[in-house]
Amino acid sequence: MPINESLVGQVNHTMVTHFILLGIPKTNGLQTSLFVTFLAFYLCTLLGNLLIFSAILTDAHLHTPMYFFLCNLSIADLGFSSVSTPKFLANLWAKRRTISLGGCMSQVFFNHFLGSTECLLFTVMVYDRYVAICHPLRYLLIMNLRVCALLAAGTWIASSYHATILTSLTFTLPYCGSNVVEYFFCDIFPVVKLACADTYVVKTVSFTNIGVVPMTCFLLLLASYVRIIYSVLKMNSAEGRRKAGSTCASHLAVVTLFVGPCALVYTQPQLSKRLVTPVQISGNVVMPMLNPAIYTLRNKEVKAALRKLRGGQTPAC
Repeated sequence: MPINESLVGQVNHTMVTHFILLGIPKTNGLQTSLFVTFLAFYLCTLLGNLLIFSAILTDAHLHTPMYFFLCNLSIADLGFSSVSTPKFLANLWAKRRTISLGGCMSQVFFNHFLGSTECLLFTVMVYDRYVAICHPLRYLLIMNLRVCALLAAGTWIASSYHATILTSLTFTLPYCGSNVVEYFFCDIFPVVKLACADTYVVKTVSFTNIGVVPMTCFLLLLASYVRIIYSVLKMNSAEGRRKAGSTCASHLAVVTLFVGPCALVYTQPQLSKRLVTPVQISGNVVMPMLNPAIYTLRNKEVKAALRKLRGGQTPAC
């Protein structure tokens, strides 16, 4: 329907105070099942990551670079899973789908802040494994406390800049039409679809930051793993090969499951809703829950720390 030109200026300056989240497509009548499922995932995520964080914090044997970065990852997972899940659960429970403008901005910012932090942490963690396996005699010299602190701080600071740029570009656009977000939380592409201005810049920046950067990190990870695998195969000790292979396999599985969906969603924004939604749920809800399990299932040190945390007996070293 044509818009009266005399009203364009007024409409463009109308302040949007809230958005309406449509939720997961084609799930009418499944609110109770979704609530129970998402609540179970969220509680498992909180429990698993809090246990990992507590075990690393309280066990002096785990005060090493690898577990320092794993501790950072657990913190990021706790936050990442809390960006959209609590609001979605509240919407399912109260059957209200509104979110304030500030709440929507917060979801966009923290989703990309914590998502980017995880991606960079994965890269730092594989560098740590590369040094440990390929340069074992100089490991503690290279990965000293100062270097670890700088690497960890760098991931959080760089991610905050990344998220600030994306959020600013998204919400400086004028929103003068519909305020209905066709998604279960606020994200860049579903939100900018509602803008009544050219969105080329924000879409281009989003593609570059969220698509190309993670894929570049992933390629660096693969290159590092080629070098790591080469070093592992040259090891004389079967136990050393097993331990190094186990650690690297867990890390590679986590990286693939996280970066893959991220790159798919943000480099292919025209994907059908049926594909985007499960991919996003996998990245935002399932992966933060799986990370503790993947990293601890075959890790004797973490298992021993968890037994110690709950008051059990640990085997002598």
